[in-house]
Amino acid sequence: MQDEKNIANQKLPLQGAWGLGKRVIISGGGTGGHIFPAIAIANALKRLDPNTEILFVGANGRMEMEKIPAAGYKIIGLDIQGIQRKSVWKNLLLPVKLVMSVWKALKIIREFKPDAVVGVGGYASGPLLYAASLKSIPYLIQEQNSYAGITNKWLGKKAKKICVAFDGMENFFPFDRIIKTGNPIRKDSVNIAGKQMEALELFKLSATKNTILVTGGSLGARTLNNSVFAGLDKLIAADVQLIWQTGKFYYNSIIEKLGENYNPNICAVEFLNRMDLAYAAADIIISRAGAGTIAELCVIKKPVILVPSPNVAEDHQTKNALALANENAAVLVTDGDAEVELIDKALDLLNNKEKQIKISENIGKMAMPDADDVIAKEVMKIALRHLDLKKWN
Repeated sequence: MQDEKNIANQKLPLQGAWGLGKRVIISGGGTGGHIFPAIAIANALKRLDPNTEILFVGANGRMEMEKIPAAGYKIIGLDIQGIQRKSVWKNLLLPVKLVMSVWKALKIIREFKPDAVVGVGGYASGPLLYAASLKSIPYLIQEQNSYAGITNKWLGKKAKKICVAFDGMENFFPFDRIIKTGNPIRKDSVNIAGKQMEALELFKLSATKNTILVTGGSLGARTLNNSVFAGLDKLIAADVQLIWQTGKFYYNSIIEKLGENYNPNICAVEFLNRMDLAYAAADIIISRAGAGTIAELCVIKKPVILVPSPNVAEDHQTKNALALANENAAVLVTDGDAEVELIDKALDLLNNKEKQIKISENIGKMAMPDADDVIAKEVMKIALRHLDLKKWN
């Protein structure tokens, strides 16, 4: 297995030296955790060679169909869905949709003629990578989590490279094709240097009080919201400030419930448009344990409490969180214990400066801030080899 540091030391072509006309398909999506890394990889490919042609393939009805065009890239949707655990009836058409998605993916490949394909996870990634294998198009898998899902494990057998963010991934993929690159991050979100006062001003908070950031992502997290409510009196009594991203599904009901308890120390928002300022203002951060979020938190280097969501495939968020907690790089609170324990653990951490310093040091050691560039270089190398083989055949 290679890692980012070793790759960075290799002599690689400079910007614009990759030749003209590389064509790359990037497939996947479903959540911001898949979409933002995909866009970061695309942008890195464009930085390496502005002539690179990029096409995204996503799932119809999912958020990538809106976010990708907003980022300036073309996307084609497949009519594909995942297994619906709550409804057997909705799964009856899944085999048909899967076959039709593979057929459409083959058509996309035939028409676009990619030199390489990248899979970032999500419903569309499986059919597209499988179609690429049928057409002998080389592909790279960007596995974000510490526990690979069934589809990626199967597709990994024929992948040219598998870019990972955690150690121990040889349990899922061929060792000689694994590269530890980390997960691509939103660099504007982690650029926090010198922004604390601007951040406190934005959120109307005091520089003399401790601040906790609670974020459950753009959609929010019911457990985190309930846990904050359960410990709200303790936070107010401790005179601790709170930046609370509730998520759009919960915001109105939370504001209504706060009522008279809407203390000046509490800044509840539906969505954080400036994650950099939220990170900059925080003394400690409470978060879910999605791979993309963890990648950002490692770069931020602040004390973190992770509450992994149990409602994800293979319980991968718990495994992500354990990868940090086992290195004393985060505090882990289970979803089931959060309402009782979360705020107490947060206040204990605020009062333990030595533990804060140790967690900050350890999580910072896990940061891999240049994952997008490293992955893009690997994609380019795969595309170049494919073009070379085509010349000889």
